[in-house]
Formats: sequence, structure tokens, C-alpha cells
Amino acid sequence: VQTIRRDLGELADQGHLDRIHGGALPRQGVVNITYERRRKLNAAGKAAIAAACAAAIPDNASLILNLGTTTEAVARALMHHRNITVVTNNMNIANILAENPGCEIMVAGGALRRSDGGLVGDLTTSFFAQFKVDIAVIGASALDSDGDLLDYDLAEVRVSRSILAQARRSFVVADHSKLTRTAPARIGSLAEVDTLFTDAPLPAPLVDRCKNWGTRVVIGSGQS
Repeated sequence: VQTIRRDLGELADQGHLDRIHGGALPRQGVVNITYERRRKLNAAGKAAIAAACAAAIPDNASLILNLGTTTEAVARALMHHRNITVVTNNMNIANILAENPGCEIMVAGGALRRSDGGLVGDLTTSFFAQFKVDIAVIGASALDSDGDLLDYDLAEVRVSRSILAQARRSFVVADHSKLTRTAPARIGSLAEVDTLFTDAPLPAPLVDRCKNWGTRVVIGSGQS
């Protein structure tokens, strides 16, 4: 019995199932996988996405970067940018960019989510409302076949919507695995976004939708 409980606990920690009283249930797409697992997932693809995104960001720009392991990869790709201002609710991004002397960092207030270093809540949302930046770079937990950007946490969704409203241009960074996942809360649509940076070609119907919307799609390898 103790071995079974330990194994169930380990599987829950890895994001494969949810513990309930007396046992466990397989995850049904309503809870995100753990931060550490997300960080390791498709690291090469995220690095390619980040390099392409950073190449589209000029020096002397103001940015908002939100929560997510792909936006953290973008932060690493911005290490040689100069005279940039980054506003973020991601403690990991703040720590990464602290090593860049050419970057001014502003960190949002809010409730700290210990699982991934994110700050969320009404205080975070109102903080972003004070800014008007050149570019917002956001991630999403899932990308639906109709182009909707999805997430698991309604508090995080409200923050992401606030970020998009405060930017002159908006970039979404999402690797191909997001097309095979689902999440219950809607952030918005790729129709509202200037550019999607990803690491593999999109399904043909979604490519057509992006063309109709005027949303540019950039593949991390350099294709577009």
C-alpha cells in the first residue's frame, strides 16, 4: 500500500494524474503540467522560437513579457539587447535579465505563485494598466485549432488580456506541442495578434486563418 501511494504521489508530481481521496484520476486537461516538466519540454524548439522573436525586437524598445517557459527563453535571447525596458510579472525573467546591464526591469506586484515564480491577481492586472509598451510577448498553455489562445488559470488570463491591451504590437510565442493540448480558459485569438512565433508549420486551416487575419507566422528555423 505504501509503495502504491508513493508511486501515485510521484505520478501526480510529474503531472500525469490528480490525487483524490482513496486513489487517483488521469488528468483531463484542466490542470497544467508542472513548471519543471514544462521547462524541459522541447527546450531546443523554445530556443529557436526565442531567437526568432528576439531578432524581431529592436534595441531601445519597451516590452512586457508574461509567464511561461517560452517567454523565459525569449528573455535569455535578449541578453545582448541594449537600452530596453522590460515589464514583467515573471520573477524568473527578472532574474535572467538582471544579468543584462542594458535592460531596465520593472516587476509587477501581485500574489506570488510559488510553483513557477509568477505574479498574478488584480494587483498585477492594475499594474500593467499603467503602461503602454512597444511590444508584448506572451505565451499560452494551448493553441486551439481555430486560433484561440488558451490557459488554465483565470487570474493569469486576466493578466494576459491586460498585457495585450497595453501594447502597440503583440507577439505570441508557442511551440508545436501547444497545438496538441487543451485548456479551459480563453485569452483571445491569434486574430488579435501581430505575429506568432513557433517551431513547426501550423496545420493548413490555421495557416489560412492567420493569412485572413493578417497575423504573421514565423517558424523558429527562419521560415515564415
